[in-house]
Parts: sequence; C-alpha cells; structure tokens
Amino acid sequence: MEIAKGAVREVQPVYKKLYVQVLAAVILGVLVGLAFPTFGAGLKPLGDAFVSIVKMIIAPVIFLTVTLGLGRLKDRGEAGTVFLKAICYFLVVSTFALILGLLVGNLLQPGSGMHIDKASLDATKVADFATKSHDLTITGYLLNIIPKTWFSALSDGDILQILFVAIVSGLAISSVGEKAEPVLNFLEAANRVVFRMVEMLMRLAPIGAFAAMAFTIGKFGIGTLVSLGTLVATFYGTALLFVIVVLGAISYYCGFSIFKLIRYLKEELLIVLGTSSSEAALPSLMEKLQAAGCKRDVVGLVIPAGYSFNLDGTNIYMTLASLFIAQAVGVELSLGQQMALVLVAMVSSKGAAGVTGSGFIVLASTLSIVPEIPLAGMALILGIDRFMSECRALTNLMGNAVATIFVAGWEKALDRDALKRALDGKA
Repeated sequence: MEIAKGAVREVQPVYKKLYVQVLAAVILGVLVGLAFPTFGAGLKPLGDAFVSIVKMIIAPVIFLTVTLGLGRLKDRGEAGTVFLKAICYFLVVSTFALILGLLVGNLLQPGSGMHIDKASLDATKVADFATKSHDLTITGYLLNIIPKTWFSALSDGDILQILFVAIVSGLAISSVGEKAEPVLNFLEAANRVVFRMVEMLMRLAPIGAFAAMAFTIGKFGIGTLVSLGTLVATFYGTALLFVIVVLGAISYYCGFSIFKLIRYLKEELLIVLGTSSSEAALPSLMEKLQAAGCKRDVVGLVIPAGYSFNLDGTNIYMTLASLFIAQAVGVELSLGQQMALVLVAMVSSKGAAGVTGSGFIVLASTLSIVPEIPLAGMALILGIDRFMSECRALTNLMGNAVATIFVAGWEKALDRDALKRALDGKA
C-alpha cells in the first residue's frame, strides 16, 4: 500500500501494467519467431487484426477531438493559427531529419564496399513500389483531402479527410453559438464513450505485439539483419541521435526532458515497436498529450496533421537508404544530386501519407530524380525494410509528440504544471 496525502492507494502489481505486458509479449514474440519460424510467420493475421482494430477507432477519435475543440472556440481564427504554426514546425524539423540522414550516409558510407553489379539486380521485386510511386502527385494528393461525402471520410479512414471534415464541422458548430450546445453535449458524451473504447482495446496490445513480432522474426529471420547489419545499425543510430539531439534540444527549449517524455510514452512506444505501426498508438497518444496539459483543439489538429506531414523517421530513412543504394552499386553522387534528393524527398514524403508501405513507395519516388541510381537497387534492402519500419514508426511518434507540446506552448495552450506532473509520473 502507498500513502499519499492521507489517502490509502493500492499500488498496481507490475504484471498488470500495460507496458510490462507489451514488453513481455515482444520478447516472447522474438523467441517464438526464432524457435518456430513457420508458426511465427503464420501469426500475421493476428497482428494485422490488432492494428485494424485500433485503426477502426482512429476516425471517431480524431473527429470528436477536433470537432469538440473547435466547436468551443470563441476565436475561430485560432484554429488557422495553430495549423499554420504546426506546418511551419513540420517543414523545419523534417528538413533537419533529411539533412541528418544525408550527413550520416556520407560520413559512415554504409553501402561502400559491397560492389553490387547493377545488371545482377532483380527489378521485378520492387516493380509494384515503383509503379505506385508514379501516382504520388501534389495535385492528386491535395484533391484527395476532400472526401466524396461527409460520411465517407469517416468510413474510409483517411486521416486528412477526417481532419478536413472535423475542422469544417467544428467551425460550423462554433459559428452557430449557444444554439449548438446540445450538439456539443452529445459529442462530449460520445467522446467519453470512444475513449473508454480506446482503453478497452489497448488491453489487446500484448496479443497484437506478440503476433506481429513473431511474424517479423519468423518470416524475415535474424539472418537478414546480419547481412545488412551496417545499414540497420546506422539507421537506428541516426534515428536515436535525432531523437536525443534534435528533439531533445526542442524539448529543452520547451522546458521539459525528452527522456521523461519517452518514459511517459513507454506504452505507446512499445506498442509501435511490436506492431511496426505508429497508427496503432495514435488514439492513446492523443489522450496522453491532453492529460499532459495540451489543449484538446491543439492535440486534435497537430497529431493528425503530423501523421501526414511530420514523418521524421521516414525522412531520415529516405536520404540514408538512397545513399546506401548508390554506394552499394558504385554510384558517386554530386552535391547537386544530393540536394535534389532532399528537395524531392521533402515533397514526396508528404504525398505518401497514409499509403501502405509508404516508406518504400516514397523511396522509389525519391530515387527517380537521379537516373544513375537504379530503382532495382531497392531490392537490396527489401528484406530488412520491416525491421527498419519499426524504427521509422518510433521516431515518427516521438517527433509528433514533441511537435504537439511545442505548438501548444507556442500557442499558449499548454498547462505546464499538468505537463510537469505527467512527466514526473504524478498525474
């Protein structure tokens, strides 16, 4: 028992804590994948089912959070200010991520010494990704933000379409004023129900993480990591450097520790690690950031937009993987070609938001700007992409968490006392 301010509170047993259960499930999944690879690979549907269950709840979470936040705004111009500040932040920080991947790739040169003959590469393995990359146009992407119907945005699950509908709905409710109060009360009650559903569904996280990790190890094996271990280690090290140095500096500027934030979000990070999907932790991430003092409307705008425009892990991956392939096939890239890669990656990374396998699709789109690098070279890293997708998702989640707190503080919509209590574990 633990005594706090005169009250008696039961301490939850360690084995009942969700992050402990997820961590144990991830470890067990690795062991099962190693010992019984065929059985582990067969667990893929179970892992996919958990991710699908969480994605099912994403649409109502985003819609209700944004609509309620904007519906209660007295100054409707505030929403536009928050969104503009978020986009400015995304552009600056994601550019840092791209340049960091480029610098590390040039410094460590993980692909040098492989001496791969371009003629020996099998282009058929990556043909599907190359085809999809041609569909990523800015015009098409912008038009796709507008849903066919109000209801299709919620049923299709496209994050930007949900955000668009929620913003329009919230601003309309705000403009009606007091007469819309019954609608707000209904949405508030629905919001409570939806977040209770989130709590219930998150209890399935250990099962989903176990199955997804067993599939990854059973299907692809540890051997693929050994053969291309230099690239994997370089990518993980670069992502860690980005989180600690870049995001750490932003966190320090905002008045909190990046390490405390990592500890606060440990459950979400472990879920992402197990499932290789940052979307699997989106609902609970939004809930935790609100509990940490960020205003609901800021969380509702920044997190969904960040999942589309602020993919720091994906940006690091794009420039680093591009250089790896070039080095592996013996292509020397000039400074101009490398800068062209960065510029194209800045655009293409936004165009693939929400697309399955987006990291690989964006890489194909980015490589097309330098004809000297064969698209078939992507086959070199196809086997380890699943392992790197976990790191991409982890970095993306941390980047969006820091972005939300930063924008909330910039907008003076952050309760710093609540943030301190949450990060100190006293909430």
